[in-house]
Amino acid sequence: MVSLLARLTLPGQQEPGAGRPWQPAVLAAVAALAVSVLGLLGLGLAVVVVQTLDPAGGLPVGGAARLAGQLWLLAQGGGLTVASGPLVLAPLLLTLAIAWGLSSAGRGVVRACDVSGVRGVAAVLGPLAAAHTVMAVLLALAVDDAGARVDLLRCTLGAAVLAVVAAGWGTAREFGLLDHVLDRLPPPVRPLLRAVLAGFLAAVACGLAVVAVALAADARGYAALSGSLGGSGAGVVGLLALGVLLLPNAAAAAIGLAAGPGFAVGSGTLVSVHGVTLGAVPALPLLAALPDTQAVPLVALVAQVVPALAGLVAGVTLGRRFDQGGADGGSVVAGLWGVLAGALLGVACGLLAWIGGGALGDGALAEVGAPAVSTGLAFAAQAGIAAAVGAAVSRWRARG
Repeated sequence: MVSLLARLTLPGQQEPGAGRPWQPAVLAAVAALAVSVLGLLGLGLAVVVVQTLDPAGGLPVGGAARLAGQLWLLAQGGGLTVASGPLVLAPLLLTLAIAWGLSSAGRGVVRACDVSGVRGVAAVLGPLAAAHTVMAVLLALAVDDAGARVDLLRCTLGAAVLAVVAAGWGTAREFGLLDHVLDRLPPPVRPLLRAVLAGFLAAVACGLAVVAVALAADARGYAALSGSLGGSGAGVVGLLALGVLLLPNAAAAAIGLAAGPGFAVGSGTLVSVHGVTLGAVPALPLLAALPDTQAVPLVALVAQVVPALAGLVAGVTLGRRFDQGGADGGSVVAGLWGVLAGALLGVACGLLAWIGGGALGDGALAEVGAPAVSTGLAFAAQAGIAAAVGAAVSRWRARG
């Protein structure tokens, strides 16, 4: 009788974890739709506010909404075909915002539905990614027009990949699957990943610092480019906002410059420590950071320390955390893991260069950004040496 009463529940109550099987899937789809709708509303409102600064009236509400939708698709790896050719360049700051929203949505659904098991996580991730992809396809069909044709295949694949990666990260982290996998790997893997993350953040921060110094050195050129818009407040604010969205892309280009291969803004402009070639570039105030002469700027020479500095950050982080999770070994072992940390850091920087590059048309502007493969290889070679030294010394000091 006691066991029978224990199994009975009051009306409206459910046993722990005995939710309806379809509930996580429906909630995941709704969460994905909420991310897209709220993001598009915020972006569209920002574009409308900018357009109100135009004394001539700017774009109508429909045109502003279409522009916001096109930016949303570009941020997810989509592409447009305009009069000058294909436009494929993701504003990475907006991409990060979308990824954060999808990751938070996945974590929220797992927490709310008390999902358990790998199948439960898949039941959340699948509908969330599918709903986000369908929303992107519908948006692509809605914003497609004669002046800017949407590359439907790129938009679909880009949205799907971003949803799977971002939401997969969020659901796996909330469920604890990531920790479970790391516990099954060798003990040094966890501090290794932390070290790579620390070095990557240091590299991005240094890249942003290089961009800031280059812009400050040519503040007059930035003002001239902004003033060339004829005093249009909408144009000035809009290009400023676009420059902010492209700051991570500029940091990726600066990392390519620091690694050695440099970066290109079309076929006519190449900036590296080996030389500078200048050509016609779009009238974007952010590009005022480019050199004004054929001489290699001083900031480019100073930036050569960035791979070593990022490698040192990764190596020191690895050496200090090397004994976490039961990892053991002396300075030599830590130094060898430091070489691997530098190699993975190069892979991460090469991936950033690949994602941050693109095209601003065909012909002279068909290639924009740093070369991904050469940037990754050069960065890995330099960061690996510094990370090995940093890890060995840090481990030696930690052991006394």
